Amino acid sequence: MADNYLEKRYDELFNTPRTKVKHVGHPIEELLRRNRSFRGYNKAFVVSEDLLQRIVSVCTRIPSARNQQVLRYRLVTKGAESEAVLNNIHLGAALPELHLPLQGSEPEAFIVICSTVAENRMVDIDLGIAVQSILLRAVEMGLGGLVIGAFDADAVEEALLLPLHPILIVAIGKPAEQIELVPILEGDSQKYYRKNGVHYVPKLVVDDLILKH
Repeated sequence: MADNYLEKRYDELFNTPRTKVKHVGHPIEELLRRNRSFRGYNKAFVVSEDLLQRIVSVCTRIPSARNQQVLRYRLVTKGAESEAVLNNIHLGAALPELHLPLQGSEPEAFIVICSTVAENRMVDIDLGIAVQSILLRAVEMGLGGLVIGAFDADAVEEALLLPLHPILIVAIGKPAEQIELVPILEGDSQKYYRKNGVHYVPKLVVDDLILKH
């Protein structure tokens, strides 16, 4: 069938041009491809509090389980506070021999996420939605990030004088790494690895994600 056949027939029959959908901004596939877990950043680029606030502002427009909106965000920029956070996080557990982040590429800006209620299934649903939205917004702005779950929560809470207990940290910065996705099949190793300066991340193909009838 010729391209746009149905659209042309619609116009001929009803004599009313159809409104064509235009893609605005970055396609979601491109944002998802660029949204990787960056552990190294260009320290020449300083992430300001204003940039972090613009990123977090996306959370005013996302879904929330039961619309409870229990998540709160502490913005941390370059300085004593970011050093305190950096000293209490652990990166690259699958590559312990590299002692990531490499010296001179450490993240210097963070979004520390807390909850006004005890963490539960509903909070974790909100957390996943919020973090993905934050990271996609950062990518859209030409930045990148990393979700950090391995950290000393008590130490971070004390260092930042937080009124709430932190449950997750997101590093934000200008990426200084090349990351490539590698398609794998069910049963293959899912461990990420580095080769010739490139960080490779295995991802299951779509056929192995879908349960068969």
